[in-house]
Amino acid sequence: MKKQILRFGPWMLLMVVGTIAVPRTANTAPPPEYPHMRAAANELREAKNELEHAAHDFCGHRADAVKATDAALREINQAIACRR
Repeated sequence: MKKQILRFGPWMLLMVVGTIAVPRTANTAPPPEYPHMRAAANELREAKNELEHAAHDFCGHRADAVKATDAALREINQAIACRR
């Protein structure tokens, strides 16, 4: 029995080390383009929705804020589309 362990032990050790040392396959899916710009666009959409459905007009600033939010959304979407 001891002879068998001494005979196959190094091979088993080599197989274990080889299995551990083999790198995992790489994730081939490309990362999403411009994740921060896309997140900012989503936040702007949500902010615009809040402004449009708010109970008050924020001392007269709501209309200007909605216009500015629309302009910012257009610019971000154009910037993302420009890269394609």
